[in-house]
Amino acid sequence: MRLGSVPHVSATTTKRGERPAYRCAECGWTTAKWVGRCGECQAWGTVVEGLGPGGGAPRTAAVAPTRSPARSIVEIPVESAAARPTGVAELDRVLGGGIVPGAVVLLAGEPGVGKSTLLLDVAARAARGGRRVLYVTGEESAAQVRLRAGRIRALDPNLLLADETDLATVLGHVEQVSPDLLVLDSVQTIASAQVEGTAGGVAQVREVASALIQTAKARDLPVVLIGHVTKDGSVAGPRTLEHLVDVVCQFEGERHSRLRLLRATKNRYGPTDEVGCFDLSDTGILGVEDPSGLFVSQAIHAVPGTCLTVTLEGRRPLATEIQALVAPSAAPNPRRTTSGVDSSRLAMVLAVLQRRLGVRLADQDVYVSTVGGARAVEPAADLALALAAVSSRQEQALPRGLVAIGEVGLAGEIRTVTGVTQRLAEAARLGFTRAIVPAGALDEVRPPEGLTTVAAADLVEAVAEVLMDV
Repeated sequence: MRLGSVPHVSATTTKRGERPAYRCAECGWTTAKWVGRCGECQAWGTVVEGLGPGGGAPRTAAVAPTRSPARSIVEIPVESAAARPTGVAELDRVLGGGIVPGAVVLLAGEPGVGKSTLLLDVAARAARGGRRVLYVTGEESAAQVRLRAGRIRALDPNLLLADETDLATVLGHVEQVSPDLLVLDSVQTIASAQVEGTAGGVAQVREVASALIQTAKARDLPVVLIGHVTKDGSVAGPRTLEHLVDVVCQFEGERHSRLRLLRATKNRYGPTDEVGCFDLSDTGILGVEDPSGLFVSQAIHAVPGTCLTVTLEGRRPLATEIQALVAPSAAPNPRRTTSGVDSSRLAMVLAVLQRRLGVRLADQDVYVSTVGGARAVEPAADLALALAAVSSRQEQALPRGLVAIGEVGLAGEIRTVTGVTQRLAEAARLGFTRAIVPAGALDEVRPPEGLTTVAAADLVEAVAEVLMDV
């Protein structure tokens, strides 16, 4: 080194004893060099420069005076934390009775599934009930939201609308309006000027969510956030977003179907096994209290290849019709096409039918579908799937008023499933007169009045009970 020259100092040079490292903002995983993808949680773009586990002095916080003394848990009143109904029965079912004051709810779903339409309807119902509602839109202009509100009849003077994308401005609206309910569409479109990065980034989403949660807790203000999802269906943004909020709901539905299902994957104030059903149309979105009729065809005459079952969506029983079509195939590899049914379970059921019952299916194309866009992916639909396939292969219609419930094993046995009591009660309510259930289920279940139950230990008994020429 020449005399008088100054050695180059890197911008990341730290004190002696500190080791420069990079830390994942999602899970805290550290690495000695920067990488684009976290090696622990596999998140992209979350690795930032920081100090490793052995670097830096430990941080401490000074003792601060308490705002109020700690009280016994039995002395804390709970009236202020009671859930308030939203006016939408299906949403209240999922939330556990309504929205709790100060709670932050995250509603996620694919584009076009109806998230904004649902929450605009919820906001209008709350406004008609005398509450002041602030609806903040960051994706559309106020005029566009006004057009949609007029189409679905969601207009009320107590519903205030603001189109903003800046976090400070949104908090200013909250301070000025003092709403009883805040709806933000969506959390990925709001950005803070105090944080680097574009809107929707990891740091921005975390900052926006933290600020809104702090405001909600300080004001006892219920907040509903709309969130985007990635292509695999998970909530976009940092994983900590789901940990910060109180309730996480998923809004699901197929584009070609009007049916929408709302599930709670996290709920600090209620159950997570309830499902809400909605009907999305051009004039708005309506709750469906009895969706079983949507999944059953209205055929007057019995048709070969159809069998009904009762599936459980959370704790909600839904009658579902499974249709199967078995046709001769000229191809060396016959087709197995499904819609609303798990393809792997179909392959297993067909293999059991061919091996245990001798039903010839190796040279047949098999098409299986559900009615109305329903999903019958649980094992309890195996028996109905098997009976529908055999009925289509033999060209014999199953008796009318029949429902089949049970899981099919590889040995051909029919295993019992959970919720048989609820399933049979739903079948009896819809007018079914005969049910085939696993033999072990009748030991613990009392059949409802008007429904005749037939116990079947294996597929041979079940098929012989409904189809004699097999």
